[in-house]
Amino acid sequence: GVLERSREQLLRQTCEAVVLGVLHPRTAISLVLQVLSDAGSLLSCCLNAACMALLDAGLPLSALFCGVTCALEPDGTILLDPTARQEQEARAILTFAIASSERKVLMATTKGSCSVEEMQQCLAVAQRAASTIFQFYRDSVRRRYSKS
Repeated sequence: GVLERSREQLLRQTCEAVVLGVLHPRTAISLVLQVLSDAGSLLSCCLNAACMALLDAGLPLSALFCGVTCALEPDGTILLDPTARQEQEARAILTFAIASSERKVLMATTKGSCSVEEMQQCLAVAQRAASTIFQFYRDSVRRRYSKS
């Protein structure tokens, strides 16, 4: 459907921004993500899964990236990693793809309405949350490749 194609395009553009394809000319990279359930924050979950898959495949990347979803409640409260129900009740949903290098924004998408100030606040919260996700990546890779 339209929503799935939009999600696919956002994922593709984010991955293309970090994969160093010039090192492997005339090479196709195929990434398959199968959604088994959607408990909320689906796009950020897909972004994180895509980054981990590229990392596990050993592809050369200019930086790691992660997805962070924020929900703005009607009272202005910012929720990280909202559930499906929290997304339905939120005034706006913002999802960011953040690069590990300097916490640059690779992709941003919104659903609903918010002010510029609220978007900047959500971005700041997402950039801080990215540190936790990148630490999870490091811990996961360390566990996978350690000889224990």
